[in-house]
Amino acid sequence: MNERILLGITASAAAFKGVALASLLRMEGFEVDGILTMNALKFVTDTQLACVTGRPVFSSLFTDQPGDHVPHISLTDDCSLLVVAPATANYIAKTANGIADDLLTSVFLANEAPVVMAPAMNTRMWENPVTDENVAKLRNRGVTFAGPSKGRLACGTMGEGRMMEPVEILSICLRILSGNN
Repeated sequence: MNERILLGITASAAAFKGVALASLLRMEGFEVDGILTMNALKFVTDTQLACVTGRPVFSSLFTDQPGDHVPHISLTDDCSLLVVAPATANYIAKTANGIADDLLTSVFLANEAPVVMAPAMNTRMWENPVTDENVAKLRNRGVTFAGPSKGRLACGTMGEGRMMEPVEILSICLRILSGNN
């Protein structure tokens, strides 16, 4: 297939599902480049993600040496799809408002490929009018939202805000990549 997907994972208790999604995407034949936010590293490791993708994982906006590639630009070159799973309220707010203060938000602004975001947050955060406005902005700009689902949340409550299951997100990604939006 040789299509390349960028998979961003943000700081959520659902971050392990992002790693599972990376594995599913790779089993479908995609090359997967993983991006972890600095806070996502508190939930999953770059080693976990690298093991399932078979590729280096990126987390820093800055390179080690002057003259190294510029990650937020080079990662978006020839990218078929950008998937952010999980996408926290913080990440959604930043991207809706053009804030690019880390690698994943900068990648979002430099990216020209379709985007899928899989929200994961507490129900009160998901239902907050500010989050609703940010999601509407992103939808109007062509971002596809995969969920969230209703169910048990990390805090122990039940409600909407649970990240969709990786296999469901995979189905949405495959539909978009096949041109059947």
